[in-house]
Amino acid sequence: MWDESYFKELAEKRAQIRAGGGDKKINKQHEKGKLTARERIELLVDKDSFVEFSGMQISDVMIDDAHGKDFPGDGVVTGSAMINGRLVFVSSQDFTVMGGTISKGNAKKICRVIQFAMENKAPYISINDSGGARINEGIYALDACSEILCANATASGVIPQIAVILGSCAGVSCYSPALMDFVIIQKQNGQMYLTGPDVVKSVLGQEVTKEELGGSRLHMEDSGVAHFCYEDDENCLAKVRELLDYLPQSYMEKPAWKDYRDIDWSDQIERLVTDNSRKPYDVRPVIFSIGDGGQFLEVQRDYAKNIIVGFVRIGGESVGVVANQPMVMAGSLDAKASEKAARFIRFCDAFNIPLLAMVDVPGYMPGLEQESSGVIRRGAKLLYAFSEATVPKITLIMRKAYGGAYLAMNSKSLGADYVFAWPIAQIAVMSAESAIQIIKRKDLKEASDPEALKEKYEKEYREEFYNPYFAASIGMIDEVILPNETRERILQAIATFKNKYKEGPKKRHNNMPL
Repeated sequence: MWDESYFKELAEKRAQIRAGGGDKKINKQHEKGKLTARERIELLVDKDSFVEFSGMQISDVMIDDAHGKDFPGDGVVTGSAMINGRLVFVSSQDFTVMGGTISKGNAKKICRVIQFAMENKAPYISINDSGGARINEGIYALDACSEILCANATASGVIPQIAVILGSCAGVSCYSPALMDFVIIQKQNGQMYLTGPDVVKSVLGQEVTKEELGGSRLHMEDSGVAHFCYEDDENCLAKVRELLDYLPQSYMEKPAWKDYRDIDWSDQIERLVTDNSRKPYDVRPVIFSIGDGGQFLEVQRDYAKNIIVGFVRIGGESVGVVANQPMVMAGSLDAKASEKAARFIRFCDAFNIPLLAMVDVPGYMPGLEQESSGVIRRGAKLLYAFSEATVPKITLIMRKAYGGAYLAMNSKSLGADYVFAWPIAQIAVMSAESAIQIIKRKDLKEASDPEALKEKYEKEYREEFYNPYFAASIGMIDEVILPNETRERILQAIATFKNKYKEGPKKRHNNMPL
């Protein structure tokens, strides 16, 4: 029989690991409305499925007061688990231990779990609540941060990576979530900034709060860094589980097929979408009417609202949707919307998720502000993303499809596999009003009644070019369909191209516009 001391010693060490920074710091965490690192993992994963890695590890940097020798785990909890019965790998920063700061040993644990995720082809989830690099470790900690960033970049496109910001995410450590696929931020406590308020004040003389500098509102509405935002830790972690349901384990798989009730709400589209091209409508109910069960997981809802991206299931298949939103800026494209959509498209293409483009776009937003903000360069990202994508690509032209913006929204010549259009669709270089002002300028200038002549020319232009049948006659559209046929036709198209495989030319890597 073993001596009882072995059992006692191990039990004490396990209790020390679970205790994190101790009861006082745990209580302080709870007072702020925050859960502990382990509580967050327990909420996130399937019950009793978490297996911890390197729970006793500490930093091996021998600097006084730097390595946290009294706190095994070194400020981060890592391991594997199951979510909805699927393998995942997790790291959860422990703010009760030296502020969850990143040390050499801490980073080693995080990099190891990312490596395991890549080797086992399973998603990686990073729960962030940290003061950034551990300052008293100096360049050891800074170097450790770079190792994490390199691991994130290496894993990109191999496995889905999801960052959950439930507390501070400061300094260079902000770049880790930025390199990942999706960022979920907690509304009250989630903060991301490269330099804190004290540094901003000393360098620029500006007085700003942490919330103003890097709070959830800023990153959801202005910067576009965050993709989802929820009130508390529980809802943020629940969103991870929901999001994973639409994603595959890795680039080597397709998302799992889900059983569905075949309810078709497409007959409501005529009520939702007016044939008056000047009248706006909300495209979200149209998306609901096409998806299984009226479900739609929208991504970056509060950023670049003139375009909508997100996930639906159609016929049980996970599908990425990119849709113009006529309720905002008439659905026109601008620099922010182009980048938002391009990033989403590239994610879907990396992970074998078919794409559905829903088009109602009057053009690119004109003006000095857009040109100076780089709408040419940033708008080209959308063109590039759709051109590059090799997954099944379906396009539905709902109403307006004008000029270069129509091309950017997955046109046939850009590589769409199948293009549908409703009878009210208008495919043209520009609006009739603008076109006539240019091509009939001389006639209108010399006319005795320019308004009457202008109206006549516009009517003729609409009759000849606006209807979708002219575009169909030259092969730009595959089929003109009625609204109540929409879901069934899209479902059939996705099934047709389900096994599509297209290999691009050999090259070191691409050079997309940045």
